[in-house]
Amino acid sequence: PQVGIAVLEDDVELGANVWIDRAALGETRIGRGTKVDNLVQIAHNVQIGEHCLVVAQVGISGSCRIGHHTVFAGQSGCSGHLNIGSGVVLSARAVAIKDVPDGVTLSGYPGRPHREWLKTQANLQRLDGLREKVKELEERLAELEDPRS
Repeated sequence: PQVGIAVLEDDVELGANVWIDRAALGETRIGRGTKVDNLVQIAHNVQIGEHCLVVAQVGISGSCRIGHHTVFAGQSGCSGHLNIGSGVVLSARAVAIKDVPDGVTLSGYPGRPHREWLKTQANLQRLDGLREKVKELEERLAELEDPRS
């Protein structure tokens, strides 16, 4: 059985259907001024700093330590036992799978720095054209290497 407690500091706001697991032994703590939207799961032994924003359908796995002024956008989350720094932003549907230093904005899965993720998404749009170009170049190379020509 979980024998720990859950502590909600002053001015914490919780939306509908928010689950906050009490700690296994110590405490789960939600820092002062933090706002938690609807349908959020905060697992056991999580420590959330002051004035954070946790938007709808977020999942925070057990024993995570989250700094102050951090934002978890809709459907984002983090793996267990991570340290998420202060001022971090996890954009919508981003997932942190390793520690995140202060002030970083993550996007995607696995979570990457936002500008890197944007470049990756732009390159994905070009893949079909590149595949066709490679196929064309392979055919031309095969013709040049064909001893019969």
